[in-house]
Amino acid sequence: MAIVNIGDIVKAHYHSGTYIGEVKEDRGEHYLIEVLAVYKHPLQGDLHNPGAVENVFFHERKALAHHEKMNVKKPAVHPYHEEIPSYGKSLKEAVSQYKEKLSKEDSAYNKLAIERLHGLEMNYYEKIEN
Repeated sequence: MAIVNIGDIVKAHYHSGTYIGEVKEDRGEHYLIEVLAVYKHPLQGDLHNPGAVENVFFHERKALAHHEKMNVKKPAVHPYHEEIPSYGKSLKEAVSQYKEKLSKEDSAYNKLAIERLHGLEMNYYEKIEN
């Protein structure tokens, strides 16, 4: 586990997404982290049945908002030393990378996941500035 201090900029995995943020509090087994950018967009669909589209609830997962706080287990937090991109730019890039990965294979899951991402872009992400 990496040594992280309050005020440090970190990369943290949280609920199937990965974010760049600032450590705000040490909460024992967790860190409270403020989201500054999106590194990897959260996965779509049922996490307990990966790749399934039938007989499951196919979740639409939004990325955490700019300045939203997350309570992350310490082993999922790592120092981040690169330049912090703007939230809007990082979100658009994370969505683009996820859609590109999904478009490489023609499957029912990938089609539905791309559809959900498109819905998120139209309903939520379109309004976010770079």
